[in-house]
Amino acid sequence: MSQIRPAIVIFLVLALVTGVFYPLLTTTLGEWWFARQANGSLIEVNGEVKGSALIGQQFTQPGYFHGRPSETAGTPYNAESSGGSNLSTGNPVLLQRVAQRAEALRAENPEASRTVPVDLVTASASGLDPDISPQAAYWQAPRVANERAMSVPEVNELISENITTPVPAFTGEPVVNVLELNLALDAHTAARARLN
Repeated sequence: MSQIRPAIVIFLVLALVTGVFYPLLTTTLGEWWFARQANGSLIEVNGEVKGSALIGQQFTQPGYFHGRPSETAGTPYNAESSGGSNLSTGNPVLLQRVAQRAEALRAENPEASRTVPVDLVTASASGLDPDISPQAAYWQAPRVANERAMSVPEVNELISENITTPVPAFTGEPVVNVLELNLALDAHTAARARLN
């Protein structure tokens, strides 16, 4: 009996420390030091939330850059059902999907190279990836330029302004957030329209 009381006291103290105080401390510090990230990395334009920098969106109109395919259940980029197709690289179904996506992209982008960047035909493991490689963005530039009545160098400049390189550089590859790039494209188009 003399050992039960200290065991219960230690259990209650550790439950309070690890179940209450530590989560409150880390949540408070996270909100304080990383407020944007802790609140979903939301992207706002004129006070209106357009999306999150962490979750992709499906863009299908030819005047916008398209992101990676999404294999989430129900609808593309469904954050409530994150997950990939789980098909192995040798699975004929996956190979067929990739070939179909590549042909569709070539048809949408007739001025682009026949070699389609791999991230435009393969889904990420989560199905929610918001980023594409700079090569995938540059590959789509002629289509976007034609649809927006812009020059390809103008579009390429917007792409280069939206490339994010990880710090330190060895921790990852440079990427372009598709939503942020498309919002920059809309802002550029609106500014050009105001000037005319």
